[in-house]
Amino acid sequence: MRIFLDANVLFFAAKSDGAVRQLLMLLEKSGHECCVDDYVVEEARRNLVAKAPDRLVALESLLSRMKTAGAQRSDATLEASLQLPAKDRPVLAAAIHQSCGALVTGDRTHFGPLYGRTIRGVTIHSPRSLAEALLE
Repeated sequence: MRIFLDANVLFFAAKSDGAVRQLLMLLEKSGHECCVDDYVVEEARRNLVAKAPDRLVALESLLSRMKTAGAQRSDATLEASLQLPAKDRPVLAAAIHQSCGALVTGDRTHFGPLYGRTIRGVTIHSPRSLAEALLE
């Protein structure tokens, strides 16, 4: 399965050798393809520069094993149908555009109400629910 990663997932996977990085390694080992776009990469990079600049090398290492596409603009029909802030709409649009089966995000505030829902073929997951759905 193709899985789109939100910026916060990239950030935590790069920042420490914790559960999120382990999840990405298990997904890769299980044959899943992790996908990102320039929009989420730049957000993750910006946050790492501000909070953990020494971890930028880890981010680049992770990205070298992922499919990266250019930033995707949100479309009007998607915007009208969902209650997502403008900054989060391109994330879901990119997952749809890259034909991903899942979008994994730790953003409970904005995506939490959508966890478990499938929108245009993309099921929205927290890292935990994705692990439970694909790895157990």
